[in-house]
Amino acid sequence: EAEAEAYKWPLLHQPIFLLGTIQRAAMAMPGLLPKLLPPSIISQRRWLSHRRPPPVHHATTRIRSSSDSSTTTTPATTTTSPAAVKLTYLEFNGWLWELPGGFRVLVDPILVGNLDFGIPWLFDAAKKTLPKSRLEPDGLLAGAGVDLLLITQSLDDHCHLRTLTELAAVRPGLPVVATPNARPILSALPFTHVTYLEPGQSTAAAAAAATVLATAGPVLGPPWQRPENGYIVTAAAGGKNTSVYYEPHCVYDAGFLRDRALRADVLITPVVKQLLPADFTLVSGQEDAVELARLLRPTYVVPMSNGEFDAKGILAALVSTRGTIQAFRAMLADALPDAKVVEPTPGVPLHLRFDDNDNNNNSSTSSSSSS
Repeated sequence: EAEAEAYKWPLLHQPIFLLGTIQRAAMAMPGLLPKLLPPSIISQRRWLSHRRPPPVHHATTRIRSSSDSSTTTTPATTTTSPAAVKLTYLEFNGWLWELPGGFRVLVDPILVGNLDFGIPWLFDAAKKTLPKSRLEPDGLLAGAGVDLLLITQSLDDHCHLRTLTELAAVRPGLPVVATPNARPILSALPFTHVTYLEPGQSTAAAAAAATVLATAGPVLGPPWQRPENGYIVTAAAGGKNTSVYYEPHCVYDAGFLRDRALRADVLITPVVKQLLPADFTLVSGQEDAVELARLLRPTYVVPMSNGEFDAKGILAALVSTRGTIQAFRAMLADALPDAKVVEPTPGVPLHLRFDDNDNNNNSSTSSSSSS
């Protein structure tokens, strides 16, 4: 088995190196190779991310709130209790979170058009559930009072240029936290308050008792390239801290999480694997998601179905899946019997509540609401 793994390593490394080189060339020469590949197809896998621990930095910056800029906005109304989290899944990799204290986070949104990387004949994906009328950027920002835009990766299925262009036009003062790999895209937009975090760095929101810690995600290219990001977002309210972990490929540095003794009250992760031919993993899950839960010891695990969309094109036919949510539930029940698996419905807020008497270590109820 060890010999097989040693042989597999250079074979897998070569396509990652080549695809990463293509991506960097596309960024350096915009218009020549605009987002040539489908979602996650050049995503480095768990075996690479785990073998190359990211550099750990302890520098801390601060996010300026929208009230610090020339753009004025109506403050969001706090609707969550000090021990409650509300999550709304926007399909693909997108989320809208409301954390304790009313701190609202928009994550990896795709709100404008399809996901096609500029080459719809090769790959063209549309959301299955959400009507477009509910996802207009100006309506979303005005209605939800978003406090932070969070970007995990630099590819279009996370850093969607058409969506970000409209968001920046509607609200340039919206604070943004992103991977430095997304700088070529974000620096060309009129966002005025962008904070770039390397894995291991953290930042604090000025207008809310919330912090954002970047963790290592997949490597998109050669092994010496900077990883993309996952995040642990922690909000304080009512004398308690509540944290959400999010990384959309189930790729993580186990050593980093273990050495820092990090944990999260809510874990959002894929649990069904997405594969290319020859068993090449695009998005992990199943036993890797169980191990991630072991490390973070969440009260709730929220599976994300970022492989469920209506797609056409040559590349769409190459991706297959392995595992089910039911299989993940069974494995997690053996490994972490107290954790609850709660599946989101796109567009329907998922309310996660915690017992105020046990420092958020045990859950009381969870529910979905159409409001």
